[in-house]
Amino acid sequence: MPVLSPAEIRDFNIRYHDAAAVDYDAKWSIDFGPLARSQTRRKLEKALGGPAPAFSRALELGAGTGYFSLNLLVGGVIARATATDISVGMLAALKANAERLGVDVETVRSDAESLPFADASFDLVSGHAVLHHLPDPARALRECFRVLAPGGTLVFAGEPSVTGDRLARVPKRAGAALAPLWRAAIGAGAATPTDHDHNASELADRRLEALVDIRTFSPNELTRLARAAGFTSVAVRGEELLANWFGWTSRVLESTAAPDDIPWLWRRFACRGYLALQAVDRRLLEPLLPAALFYNLMLCAKRGEY
Repeated sequence: MPVLSPAEIRDFNIRYHDAAAVDYDAKWSIDFGPLARSQTRRKLEKALGGPAPAFSRALELGAGTGYFSLNLLVGGVIARATATDISVGMLAALKANAERLGVDVETVRSDAESLPFADASFDLVSGHAVLHHLPDPARALRECFRVLAPGGTLVFAGEPSVTGDRLARVPKRAGAALAPLWRAAIGAGAATPTDHDHNASELADRRLEALVDIRTFSPNELTRLARAAGFTSVAVRGEELLANWFGWTSRVLESTAAPDDIPWLWRRFACRGYLALQAVDRRLLEPLLPAALFYNLMLCAKRGEY
């Protein structure tokens, strides 16, 4: 990857996410139904290491189309939500999702490294798959500390780990190698250049997608960054190993096929298989294996009372 300036990183993120917002939910199977609400709550409680309390004022950084905040809002975990993103397209999609769900959320276009909020404004600051996009995650965490009220909680999830990202290359390569046989087995034709990239002016160039994922983290690095920002009670956990391998294999296979040719039975198998392996990870592997082995890292920390 070329060395990019902070301005270039910001520009690539805006361009990519503005274009991706059109079909982002469909591409990543983002949902706002009962199952998604249950999964989101479980993810938050996994990061917290216990039951989620009620949060009155919540801020999400890099909120995208609203997966995290909207599901927590509908599920009653948070009372009031503010969502930020640098992408106008993502915030528009989030607002549309909120209107469809019948909930109110404040949306603010903002960099994570320079938040336009007063000190001690929130009792929960969260982010899902956002720190690895940022030019300066240390500065972003300092901003999170500033806008959190004393006793407030910080939660970030979905951050790729160094080791987990390397391990994920195996199922990605396997999916690409097996794709022709898989398409023949299910009777699907090969994807055309515009099957998955409806906004071809930006998304046809896959290099742009690669340029927005600029870093991975080790558990020790996340811990160090959080403590340096002033946080206490710092905990880093890992999630998804088998589910991640299965999910990446399925996603790579599906990306090679014409979407309308993929049978409903396959989609049901892929969804149920992912959920089943997610449960295996959660119950058996996550409590036993080092966090660094998992694809995603979760960071939870507190701002002290004083």
